Amino acid sequence: MNLDLLVNNLTNPALLFFILGIIAVCVKSDLEIPKNSSKFISLYLLFAIGFKGGQELSHEAFTSKIIYSMLFGVFIAVTIPLYTFFILKKKFTIQNAGAIAAAYGSVSAVTFVTAISYLEAQGLHMDGHMVAIMAIMESPAIIAGLILISLYNKNNDDKINKKDAIKHSITNGSVLLIFGSLVIGFLASAEQANDIKPFTDDLFKGFLAIFLLDMGIVSGRKLNALIAKGIYPILFAIIIPLLNGTLFGILSGYITEDVSNRFIFAILAASASYIAVPAAMKMAVPKANPGLYLPMALAVTFPINITIGMPLYLAIVQNITP
Repeated sequence: MNLDLLVNNLTNPALLFFILGIIAVCVKSDLEIPKNSSKFISLYLLFAIGFKGGQELSHEAFTSKIIYSMLFGVFIAVTIPLYTFFILKKKFTIQNAGAIAAAYGSVSAVTFVTAISYLEAQGLHMDGHMVAIMAIMESPAIIAGLILISLYNKNNDDKINKKDAIKHSITNGSVLLIFGSLVIGFLASAEQANDIKPFTDDLFKGFLAIFLLDMGIVSGRKLNALIAKGIYPILFAIIIPLLNGTLFGILSGYITEDVSNRFIFAILAASASYIAVPAAMKMAVPKANPGLYLPMALAVTFPINITIGMPLYLAIVQNITP
């Protein structure tokens, strides 16, 4: 791995604001981002990424490469829950194993957004269809997790509401916004898109930095609760994402030769959902403990990916071609 690339990532303002959030919690500061502001910023980031992705997609020809890429994204989202579930159920209940597996098979929109900013800092740009792939990968992992819980749950009195959970995974606000923004960006002309470019482009990195500050505060507050649960979930939240990102980053070379797209596949495989999956599992599997899978994804996996993971995955896709 290029040491300069790692140092450059560690001094990225967005990452440093994330660390500042953790420090604020450690020193018991009263620093916080108002909930309404945090929600607005997260919606803005999804809107901006979806809209810009739609604009880029409007200039792409719909080829077999895009179809294969979408199928590969679904393959990642289903495969990761399948193998992680059997690792997890040795240590956790079936409900917790299924929920954690679903979280790690699904994707983190915030990690995705941070990865795009990281790519741009390296002078690289992904194709627009990767935004659609990110959105598509949310639901299959949730469905796979629910199916695994159903198959291995021996308590007949503990039924899960699969229909409502699957519906929620598709109509989830973050999924709907990024899909809708993608379609609107696709339909808008270049001239129309240029009218709101100062909002979708110029403000993006500033809003991302503030949002990561908020994520740092939230992560810092959840870290102690996770540490109390022992070393196993922490090791899982570190090792599995790095393994997933490395493995699928290499395998993506069979789908596309584009380094930027391969990097995004790696980061999607490595990321873990802490928005869509917790919302779906809370509805469908109330016995699954959100105090376990939520801090694993947010307080451990997310910072691992944006510090060590991103330079690692980029180095891998730049140097390893199947």
